[in-house]
Amino acid sequence: MARDQRSEPEGREQFAFALRPPADMTEARFVRARSNADARAWLAQEEWPDRRLWLWGPEGCGKTHLLHVWASRRGARVMDARLLDSVTMEPKAVPGALALDNVGAIGDERALLHLLNMARDGRAHVLMAGVAPPSRLDVALPDLASRLRATVAVAVGKPEDTLRATVLLRLLAERQLVVGQHVTDWLCRRLPRTGSALLEAVERLDAAALAQRRPVTRTMARHVLADLLKPEETQTAPDESRHDAR
Repeated sequence: MARDQRSEPEGREQFAFALRPPADMTEARFVRARSNADARAWLAQEEWPDRRLWLWGPEGCGKTHLLHVWASRRGARVMDARLLDSVTMEPKAVPGALALDNVGAIGDERALLHLLNMARDGRAHVLMAGVAPPSRLDVALPDLASRLRATVAVAVGKPEDTLRATVLLRLLAERQLVVGQHVTDWLCRRLPRTGSALLEAVERLDAAALAQRRPVTRTMARHVLADLLKPEETQTAPDESRHDAR
């Protein structure tokens, strides 16, 4: 689970094939947990029905990280489906494996259908990822809708507490932030249950600690993360000042 970083494409004429695995989306950095166990099991298989698989789940659940891990294993080209364009797309040979991110936000349905047809003709494996399963998408083209709904869809759940704690500690360590356990435990309890929320929180805390030239405390966190924390936790409790003084 990590930030959904994506490189800028080199041009639509290249099918948006310019995406490269971000440095933090390697297999070694992926945190295994129950919430992603089903997806990992499917990705470990050599074959899928019709050679297509769809990963879906909320933002920050790790599906994009899994997509990059699979692409690295299979030598697949990673594409941002939002950049597909049927006008400029040329009939090129499709590689043996494709990984398409943001498929639920596709703007050019004909381009996606054309790409899936080429993948089918070339017997290429296609891994797709989106926030929702294909059955919930509003697709206008009947052929594309039936093709997507026939794709096996595997959910990636929201990260559980142990996974969130591991990711939070890793993000803090990467920024060389020394934060007391009472603060990290408090953050895990109060922040939204997504990886993207953890990432945003650490980025804000890093900036605040640098600007104020002092360690991260709950008082600081409550101030800079007020819009992320649960409403009832934006008030300072009487017994917390002694923790912040540590």
